[in-house]
Amino acid sequence: MRTPQNESLTPTIERGRAGEKSPERRCILTGRHGERAELIRLAISPPGLDGRSEVLPDPRARAPGRGAWLGVTRAELEAAMDKGQLKSALARAFKSAPPYVPEDLAAQIETGLLRTLTDRLGLEMRSGKLILGSERIAEHARGGVLAALYHASDASDGGSAKLDQAWRVGMDREGSGEGGTRLPLDRAALSVALGRDNVVHLALVDHAAAKRVDQALTRLLHYRNASADIREGASAAEAT
Repeated sequence: MRTPQNESLTPTIERGRAGEKSPERRCILTGRHGERAELIRLAISPPGLDGRSEVLPDPRARAPGRGAWLGVTRAELEAAMDKGQLKSALARAFKSAPPYVPEDLAAQIETGLLRTLTDRLGLEMRSGKLILGSERIAEHARGGVLAALYHASDASDGGSAKLDQAWRVGMDREGSGEGGTRLPLDRAALSVALGRDNVVHLALVDHAAAKRVDQALTRLLHYRNASADIREGASAAEAT
């Protein structure tokens, strides 16, 4: 996956211990290998009354049993479904009769990836690692203690620029042009996800939390093939 302009070259997928890579998996459509954390897992349901199993997205990779892995964008998946390639690949992966593939599988996967991202943000907030409010974020940013800075998709350029500048000052990177990451979520969606009113900007003060959020975000953007359009800056987490 190409690194957009102004985006950190530091790998954004979370590792286990220092130097360790997560286990690799093989995309059933392309045959390419990738780290487990980068791919999307599919699972199959138990057979129904008709004896058929159904393919289900498993964005958190927690469903029991054998899984199949995808490393493609939504457009590539939809093309494979139209050509019948996905059904054949699933039959080989699960070593069974072709499971039932719902017509909206591609949409289900995107919904699941988006939910994983919003759930992760909520978890980090409840654990005290995510902070809200422009003044509070700016104070932490100028102090150089932010691990990541994010803006809603409909945040004003002026408000985002002020926080980006505070972050650059705190990180001693003035003139770099780096800044926070614009999320694929508007303020309404962020407000619902975090249970707060008018969430426009948010930040993380823990580097491990920032990596967890960035992992969920990276997988969603790769699936949407939207990295170059959405990710406008490098977060502090990516630059460390």
